[in-house]
Amino acid sequence: MAAGLALDGSAMITVRRQHANILPHRAATCLVTTGPFSISRNPIYLGNTVMLLGAAAAFSNVWFLAVAPFVVIAVSRLAIWREERHMDATFGAAWRDYAGQVPRWLRWRLRRAGIARRANWSGHRCS
Repeated sequence: MAAGLALDGSAMITVRRQHANILPHRAATCLVTTGPFSISRNPIYLGNTVMLLGAAAAFSNVWFLAVAPFVVIAVSRLAIWREERHMDATFGAAWRDYAGQVPRWLRWRLRRAGIARRANWSGHRCS
């Protein structure tokens, strides 16, 4: 659970430092690609999932473990896909380049140095 909380916290701090919008129901204000966003396009959702799996282990709750795949599917369909369409419409080529290099959730075999190759994502960087 601690790893998920740390990932969530790190992602939220990164967004805040970039003066970007963190609320999923509001328009994106900039393309955040640093910190945990360099290894996952959705580190907050990933952190929440890790916390759920950690809770399953910590509390020996098989139901948390059983529901986790359905949570991932629901979050993908209800939030991530919509958010990614918005990011593509807002940031265009910079988003597509970033999305082509950084996995939606997490790459099982991370690239050299543990971070995806940095490309030119600077089209809509945060201030």
